[in-house]
Amino acid sequence: MTSALFSPLTVGEVTFDNRLVVAPMCQYSCVDGVPGDWHLMHLGNFAVSGAGLIFVEATGVEPRAPITPGCPGLWNDEQEEAFRRIINFCRQHGHGKLGIQLGHAGRKASARAPWDGSTSISPDEDSGWQTIGPSAIPFTPDWTTPTQMSLADINDVRDAFVASAIRAKRLGFDVLELHAAHGYLLSSFLSPLANKRDDNYGGSLENRMRFALEVVAAVRKIWPEDRVLCVRFNGTDWVEEGWSVDDSVEFARALKDAGCDMVHLSSGGNSPERPPVGPGTPGYQLPAAERIKAEVGMPTIGVGYINDPHFAESVIADGRADMVAMARGMLYDPRFPWHAAEALGVEIDYPPQYQRSLPKTWPNAFESRRKAAE
Repeated sequence: MTSALFSPLTVGEVTFDNRLVVAPMCQYSCVDGVPGDWHLMHLGNFAVSGAGLIFVEATGVEPRAPITPGCPGLWNDEQEEAFRRIINFCRQHGHGKLGIQLGHAGRKASARAPWDGSTSISPDEDSGWQTIGPSAIPFTPDWTTPTQMSLADINDVRDAFVASAIRAKRLGFDVLELHAAHGYLLSSFLSPLANKRDDNYGGSLENRMRFALEVVAAVRKIWPEDRVLCVRFNGTDWVEEGWSVDDSVEFARALKDAGCDMVHLSSGGNSPERPPVGPGTPGYQLPAAERIKAEVGMPTIGVGYINDPHFAESVIADGRADMVAMARGMLYDPRFPWHAAEALGVEIDYPPQYQRSLPKTWPNAFESRRKAAE
């Protein structure tokens, strides 16, 4: 049986074995931005899952960038070497392509982990720091007010993205994704909800896109042409006066011109308001990906409560997106690619250590044991 979901996809010079993506998922489990054994287990687990692309979680590009004190960074040698150990393990035991998401949390940085409340940590507290943003507007009244970025800050952060991208290149990642979604720094520049600047980086759509596009262009200069450069951004803010799907289409056109190879569409995060369609609606974030694929012609990764194999198959078969990414569903079922292949009647590679777990092998295994016992 043939399957669209398990068909290969080539973007530039990179070929993915299938269209399933392990989305970047924060683990809040680093010390000083250095990933450790938890990440070795977490990413190693997904490396043998059968997914075509596995992303490392949002990784900060400078000390002000992490979402929480427990988030990873890639701005120093210790962090880079810790990632090298993990990436080498994933390469040795897995087949999926590897990607890293570089980001800056901006005004939503210096926060507590979800199990500690996800609240803002004041810069006066030992574990907190002063946040930055396009404007001095806190995410909510309870959050720290960010410092409005100067032009020097804008240049410094752009250069920090480039420096971290150079480290990612040395580590050998196949895909580099720049995080411009969920209300973090690049996303907040894009959105009129967070960006109230009156200079060349605020006001019109063209000006609000400027910083993100400068980062993309600068990173593209150093990122190898034979690897994929991806940008994740919001399809919509889910707020009438915020970022819209129409804005997303225009941004995608500009990204394509700047050398971006693929886009990854999510939504929300610039406003604390919940989306009118909830995460319980399969594919609720797909419309923007669908429009960009049709109108801009860029390879797209679609997300949004996609945790049923047959629905995921239909998304690819119907041309709504080129790949589908899973986050919470993959955490709950790290073997989803195996189970999806079984449901769709497709055979995929298993690690040799796990091959005997394939359900269709069980009767033969039991019969062999019975005969051996006689």
